[in-house]
Parts: sequence; C-alpha cells; structure tokens
Amino acid sequence: MEHLHPLEVKVLRVFRQHHQIVESKIPALSGIDPKQLPKVISWLLTKNLLEVTAENITRKVRLTELGKQFRDTGIPELRILDAVKKGARPLSELRKLVNNDLFGKAIGRLKQLGAITITENKVHFVKLPDELTTLQNILTKIGDTTYPWDELSPLEQALITQYSRKRGKQRGIFRIDEYRDRIFSLTPTGKQLLTQLPEEVSKEISQLTPDLLRDGSWRTYKLRPYNLMLPPKPIVVGHRHPYSLFLSKVRQKLLAMGFEEMKGPLVEYEFWNMDALYMPQFHPARQIHDVYFVKSPKYGKPLSLHILERVAAVHRNGADTGSKGWRYEFDYQRAHRLILRSQGTAVSARTLASNPHIPGKYFAIARCFRYDKIDASHLPDFYQIEGIVISPHVNLRTLLGLLKLFAEEFARTTEVEFRPGYFPFTEPSVELHAKIDNKWVELGGAGIFRKEVTHPLGVELPVLAWGLGLDRMAMSALEIKDIRLLFSRDLNFLRQRTKRL
Repeated sequence: MEHLHPLEVKVLRVFRQHHQIVESKIPALSGIDPKQLPKVISWLLTKNLLEVTAENITRKVRLTELGKQFRDTGIPELRILDAVKKGARPLSELRKLVNNDLFGKAIGRLKQLGAITITENKVHFVKLPDELTTLQNILTKIGDTTYPWDELSPLEQALITQYSRKRGKQRGIFRIDEYRDRIFSLTPTGKQLLTQLPEEVSKEISQLTPDLLRDGSWRTYKLRPYNLMLPPKPIVVGHRHPYSLFLSKVRQKLLAMGFEEMKGPLVEYEFWNMDALYMPQFHPARQIHDVYFVKSPKYGKPLSLHILERVAAVHRNGADTGSKGWRYEFDYQRAHRLILRSQGTAVSARTLASNPHIPGKYFAIARCFRYDKIDASHLPDFYQIEGIVISPHVNLRTLLGLLKLFAEEFARTTEVEFRPGYFPFTEPSVELHAKIDNKWVELGGAGIFRKEVTHPLGVELPVLAWGLGLDRMAMSALEIKDIRLLFSRDLNFLRQRTKRL
C-alpha cells in the first residue's frame, strides 16, 4: 500500500463504482492526464493489481491523399468511361486525361470488368459497372472524416478492402485504421487492496529539492518510500553496428599480420578499374548492365601519358611482355571515362603504379558497385577485401595458404576448397569456396598478376592478388541468411549479432 503512486491510487479508486472499466474512459473517471495513463496501467499490471478481461477492436476508414484527389476529380476509370461514352477514342488521347502512372491500371481494371474493349488502339464503351459508381459514392460519403467500419454495407466494406492502402502499397485510396480498447478489472490482490485505500490522496514527493528545504514546506508532504528490491532500469550502452565492427576487426587482423592498407576513390577511371588490369575495352563487363557510369562529368582529368602509353601498347600487341595483346586500337578517351568502382583490384593497380615497397604486403577494404537485382544474396553495392603481396619468393602455394587463412579468420569456416578460375588479369587463377551451413559458397577470386598487368606499371616481380567478398564472410560470421540484414536498423537484432563477434 505504501509503495503505490498517487496516480495509481486515483485509478484504483475508480473501481469502487465499476466492476470493469474500458481503458479509454479511465482518464475522465479518475481525473488523470490521458498521457499518463499508459504508464500507470503498466505499473498496476506489473504489480498484479489489474488484469485485462477483454479487448474491443474498432475499425475506422479514412481517405488517403490519393483518395481525396479521386473524390474531387473522379476515379480514373470513370473519367475514361465518360470520355468514350459518345464514341471510341484513341489510347494516346485518353492517356492525357489520367496520370501516366495510373492509366495502365485503370485500363486493365476496365477490361477486367468488361466495361470497355480495345481494337486498333482505340477504346470502345461497353457498359458502366455498378462497382465503379459505388466506389465513387463511397469516396464522397467518407469525405474528410474517419468513418466507422460497422456503419458501412458489406459491399462497401469489400470495395474498401480491395482498394485500401496496405503496408508498402502507395496507391491505395482508403486507409483502414484499427483502434484497440482494453477492458480492465481488479485482480484478487487488487480487490483486497481496494478496501484499504484512503478516501483522499495525500501529496507526496519523491525527492527533496533546495526550495523545499529552504522554506520548510517539505514538512507538509509525505515522502514516498523507496523500494530497494525493485530492479533498476536496464542501461543499454551504445555499440557499433555489427557489420562496421566486423570490417574493423578484419582491418585490425590484417594490420597485425604486417599488411599495409591501400586507399582508392569510389569514383574511378575506367583505366584503373579495367585497362590497367588488362581487360580489353570490348570486354562485356564494361557494359551498362555491369558497371555504373557517372553521368556528369563523364571524363576525368588527364592521366599520366607515360603509363597510358605503356598500358595501351600491351593492349595493342603485348609490347615487350611476350604476349600478343588483344589486337585492337586502344581508345585513350575511353580510358578517362568515370565510373563507380566495380572491383577492389583497381586499388591494387594504383598501388603497383605508385612505387610500392618491395617486398610488400597490401590490403584494402574496398566498397564496390555493380548492377544487380536485390535479393537475399545480392546487393548493388558490396565490400571486397582486396590484397596483393609483392616478393620474389612467393608462388601459388603461398597464395592458397593465405586464402585458407582468410576463410578461417574472417568467414569462420574450416572447410575450404580451391577451384580453377579465369580473370583477365591473373594467371594462374583460382576461386575460393567455403562450406557454410552445409553449402559451398564462393567467397571470391585470386591469382598471380600477369606480366601484362605488372610490367606497364613498373613491377617486375611476382604479385599475388585476391579479391574476396566481405559481405558473404560477414553473413557467416554473424550467422545470418539474408544479406540485407547486414544493414538492419532493428536494435534487438543488432545487439544479438554484436555479441557474436
């Protein structure tokens, strides 16, 4: 009794005259602020003084912004029918009457209802369906109000449901809102306590302020006792996003292994992204379906003519690399075309041309962009862990050992296998596959840079290179099935995944 808040006492006293009370009526009966009600109800439920005996659900209908527009101008289907009543009209002419985004759906609906026929791109009137007239009348009936669901006829309810706006659907013309009103009654403990409640609620304070001490008015108040047995509020400390934390841990491990970090721009030249990597300018990966082109400016500032000439010579005839090249005339202007970086290997090419340390080990956590349909395993932008090792003492066996180490450290898998692969810039080339959740998943590609790549950039030693998909490794480490969850905003989900790192 002594631990009850004055607001709780006010709500409990209402039950002296009522056996059950609807939640929405409690503020008026008790005199408390409606904004304070949820908090007080929560306290009483936690203390097992109140219980929910029933729940009323009421539904109301209102118009969306599109619905209000149709109420004033008429639904598109009726506007089209009004235009063709006196004679057939061309589709192109009718399209001017209705917003282009709505025209196709309106024509499709009219054909479905048998209201029109279309021959030789002309629309012919057949009949005026009652459904469309009823729909327009409902829009007028609801107007700017929220209309009770129970006062609508079954036909009206069916039409509103059909044309209502649902989650993720922006073109609905009705919005159905549900209002839940709980009914409360006292528990046996609450009934027993009710008999002990005072007739009047005394004034209480929970803390002594300087003003109360200064004027002595604290003596007129009752000090609310503290219940030291109540658990404190949980303190939720801030955390980094689990994917950001995963990337940070990858970076820390590579730095600890002696690798230096490489940097490169997101907006890249086609030259560094492809030309310097011995990808011919007619390669299909350069098409709009694989690479995002920058609209403005289209071209970057002039590149070093010395490097351009050396790379162009390798493309034309192999220069002095022992290769025959791709046998085509190199386009210098295209080499300056700006794109969004499609592979982290562009950063490696820039590093090789910048007089790197020899021997040297480099890595980059590179954000890349490629056109792709978004689903559970693909996104149009992704992270790659890109790296190179320059040394006269490295070979394919060295590379396979590194790849196996990366799979174990980053993807947290012990079952890996290597499969032959093809990349224009490496020979030999391999693909790294790992067994995750009893399925073999490709993590990325690797190989030894061809001489056609290293020689024009001024490096004459073997260079190991790899580019692995960090997103898929993160999915394995964080134990998630959908790649889109890497960018989730669900705090509970994020806290759970942070604990796994």
